[in-house]
Amino acid sequence: MIDEQLYYIVRGIGINKGVNILKFKRGKFYIILNGLCLIILVSTILFLAVTWSKIPDKVPMHYDFAGNIDRWGSKLEILILPVIAWIIYVFMTILEKFPEAWNTGVKVTEENKERVYSTLLHLISTIKFIMVCMFAYLTVQTSLAFQLPAWFTPIFMLAIFGDLLYWIWKLYRVK
Repeated sequence: MIDEQLYYIVRGIGINKGVNILKFKRGKFYIILNGLCLIILVSTILFLAVTWSKIPDKVPMHYDFAGNIDRWGSKLEILILPVIAWIIYVFMTILEKFPEAWNTGVKVTEENKERVYSTLLHLISTIKFIMVCMFAYLTVQTSLAFQLPAWFTPIFMLAIFGDLLYWIWKLYRVK
């Protein structure tokens, strides 16, 4: 089964019963979200560069569900957060370029493939944006040695799962 899927991906044919993959144009929504992601990522790096000398030697490195600090670490550990954010951004940006590798969850046909892949591209782009925002926020909060507000975890979870549910709902409407 895996060999068959890889064969279809390598040939550029969708896993969904030989439907040719559509190379579709990225819209304004996609371009704006990617631009915002890059601005946030670069701004986070600039923030750390400008404030590095003012960051305390010991900073919070882990929080419980309520946002209370439950582990402290070296300020060098802060660098892990933007690195993870960049890895997520790059990985998801590469993933966006290969719709034939996406698990659509619906049957893709010649008639619906543009709508299905466009909807899934929006899902991936918005999840990427939410993750970049979350890691940027964590980087700033950690470098300032603040505890997280109690609303952070519930709002983050609501944003991720709300976004997923919205785009999955849209996907089943366009099938």
